[in-house]
Amino acid sequence: MGRDSAADAAFTEFAAASRARLRSTAYLLCGDWDRASDHVQEGLLRVYVAWPRLLRNGGELAYARKAVVSAFLDSRRRRSSTERPSADHQDRATGEDVAAAVADREALMTALTRLPQRQRACVVLRYFEELDVRETAAALGCSEGTVKSQTSRALASLRAMFDEASRDELVVAGEGNLPW
Repeated sequence: MGRDSAADAAFTEFAAASRARLRSTAYLLCGDWDRASDHVQEGLLRVYVAWPRLLRNGGELAYARKAVVSAFLDSRRRRSSTERPSADHQDRATGEDVAAAVADREALMTALTRLPQRQRACVVLRYFEELDVRETAAALGCSEGTVKSQTSRALASLRAMFDEASRDELVVAGEGNLPW
């Protein structure tokens, strides 16, 4: 049974419209724009397979978000413990002097890398993607109680990290240890 060209056109339109947002989410999870693109591509492949069903039932963006998060979690499971990225790459530059904002962001990203994967995923989905508890639970395939407890533990850990060290100390302590 062949695919419907109208369905393919609808998928292409959906993918183009949601790619940037999905890539931002993936970046917050993995910290690398190239790997984020890979996670989005893998997630969109999963969406394409389920597309006819999604058109009937709705929820395309929620399914795509969940597919991207799953692609991230799957890749982290497969990754060798000795594999490390070879270069730090920034592909977005601004003309502003944003040294403090960059330092704050780097400290936060360093702190996020110290969280377990599930806790990091909860924080990213709840506070960067602005999903509610129910939506986050659906994206992660777990209960709402798990989202609440993982988020609570993550926030407590982040608070403790920032209470124990200054922003600069967090950044220096994290140098060379970041997965991105």
